[in-house]
Amino acid sequence: MLFKRQYDNLTQFLSPNKVLVIYGPRRSGKTTILKNFLAKTKLKYRLDSGDNIQLRQILGSQDFSQIKNYASGYELIAIDEAQNIPNIGMGLKIIVDEIPGIKVIATGSSSFDLANKIGEPLTGRKRTIFLYPLSQMELSLDLNRFDLNQKLEEFLIFGSYPEIALLQDRNKKITALEELVNSYLFRDILALDKIKKSKKLVDLVKLLAFQVGSEVSLNELSTQLSLNVRTTERYLDLLEKSFVIISLGSFRRNLRNEILGKRKYYFLDNGVRNGIISQFNGLENRDDVGALWENFIFTEMIKSASYKERYANRYFWRTYDQKEIDFIEEREGKLFAYEFKWNDKAKPPKEFLETYPNTEFKTINKENYLDFIL
Repeated sequence: MLFKRQYDNLTQFLSPNKVLVIYGPRRSGKTTILKNFLAKTKLKYRLDSGDNIQLRQILGSQDFSQIKNYASGYELIAIDEAQNIPNIGMGLKIIVDEIPGIKVIATGSSSFDLANKIGEPLTGRKRTIFLYPLSQMELSLDLNRFDLNQKLEEFLIFGSYPEIALLQDRNKKITALEELVNSYLFRDILALDKIKKSKKLVDLVKLLAFQVGSEVSLNELSTQLSLNVRTTERYLDLLEKSFVIISLGSFRRNLRNEILGKRKYYFLDNGVRNGIISQFNGLENRDDVGALWENFIFTEMIKSASYKERYANRYFWRTYDQKEIDFIEEREGKLFAYEFKWNDKAKPPKEFLETYPNTEFKTINKENYLDFIL
């Protein structure tokens, strides 16, 4: 079974003399979407990979005649894993500037690498889309609400990377997730930034995995890891830019006792989080169901907002006397506050509503969650 994806039809995102950049973590399905699209398109295309040494030499050369010779005669140039090409931004700029009407697609799995290389050269010449692991919104194209509910525990434990979701056998899912974590996740980050203290990075990721949904202090993390604050901050930045974690800042406007300066960290995928700590027990044998639920709902809301192009500022809220709200979206001139509860319903803190009366508050639990993410 091939899952339907939000970006199966790339035609709507392509424009003459513009580059369509598709970001996303490794194994999220970028190459599959690209190849499926190319199999159906009527455009005359050329598909290449950033792993191709000859292509690296041509596009990295910034030689106008070489690059024009490479791309001339095609309506579409598609480059997978484009972040592996030196000076890729300038190479793509030459293509879209020099060949009338040409369209370009570039995929990349390491945002800090690809963004640094294409940002400035392609200003005004690119459209960017982000492909996450499978979203509930995408899965709902094949599964109804009953089916999604039946599979909820599976998503909480094993996540929703396409290759994992396709596997039926539990042990095969565990093996595939451990391979994903060990072979791709850490290897990519360590290689890309030439990190010397690789054990410290692994320790940091494990610390974050045990603190999902809790406020984290840079100073506390640094102390626990015996690292200086600047190094810890750089490692966190790398983890976020390589699509392992997503951070959430604190909301503070009016109240003196609102916490400021701490962040919460979530994993882009529940399965990766569980793979990092090698914990695949069923929900009845776990004490972290609340954390799994919070991570799952947070990432699904991020995916849904991205695919629906719903733009917002996002925060959590907490006071020094332990009043809290898990997630706040600031959009349309209004605050939307959410509590993520596996079973219960929550009441909003009285002082929050008094201070920010223009707030819509909802509890998201396992009975109503699909209303918020589909």
